[in-house]
Amino acid sequence: MHPITFNLGPFPIHWYGVMVALGFATGLWTASRRALRSGIAPDKIIDLGPWLILGAIVGARSLYVVSYWHESFEGRPIGEVFAVWNGGLVYYGGLIGATLACVCYLRLKRLPFWKVADILAPSVALGCAFGRIGCLLNGCCYGRACTLPWAIRFPADNPLHPPTYPVHPTQVYDSLLNLCLYAGLAWLYRHKRFEGQVMAVYLVGYALMRSFVELFRGDYPERQHYLGGWATPAHLVSIGVLAAGLVLFWMLPRPVAKRG
Repeated sequence: MHPITFNLGPFPIHWYGVMVALGFATGLWTASRRALRSGIAPDKIIDLGPWLILGAIVGARSLYVVSYWHESFEGRPIGEVFAVWNGGLVYYGGLIGATLACVCYLRLKRLPFWKVADILAPSVALGCAFGRIGCLLNGCCYGRACTLPWAIRFPADNPLHPPTYPVHPTQVYDSLLNLCLYAGLAWLYRHKRFEGQVMAVYLVGYALMRSFVELFRGDYPERQHYLGGWATPAHLVSIGVLAAGLVLFWMLPRPVAKRG
């Protein structure tokens, strides 16, 4: 559980970046294979990759900087705002940024939004499973104190200074749940009844899953607890994501059944 994979000369290669890169690569590859079922050329999905990567990183980092400005950035060199290799990406910010970038790309290429969204949805969950393992190796997004047999300890020399006492492995919880979500969405994609169904289910499923894992998180400052102290910022965002998923599921048009 140390953030450095190896050093390439004077440059350290961080596990966090390696796992995020693996998540993007695996997600794009599986999405390109899935695109064939919808009659969309796989290269269109691959070409979407750089847009998603840029949008996700900008969105995720921006929300992290805003959320942790006082704790991590105020009074420090401005260059630290851009040091994403040290960790510090908020998933929901990345989802928003990637969505906006995707909208721009699909309008430019005149591709159907909900059809592509369904293609991408399972792979988003798969990519997140890799990313959370990067969080584990990095020492961020850790859990509350825990005495269960599967509790983990971070080494004292971790530069992010996570707790060295046993804590919930929330990164592992999140990764395993995302793998389950990926499997469920991949199955649903083959049996979906209308365009946008898979994305709507993803939003609902991820919001519920993330809300569960947040109950065990221990890395938020005290001022970032709401609703009597139990709710984190991700809980509040999850409420909106859950509502959006339910509204989409209800409002998206269904194909009209043909009468014989």
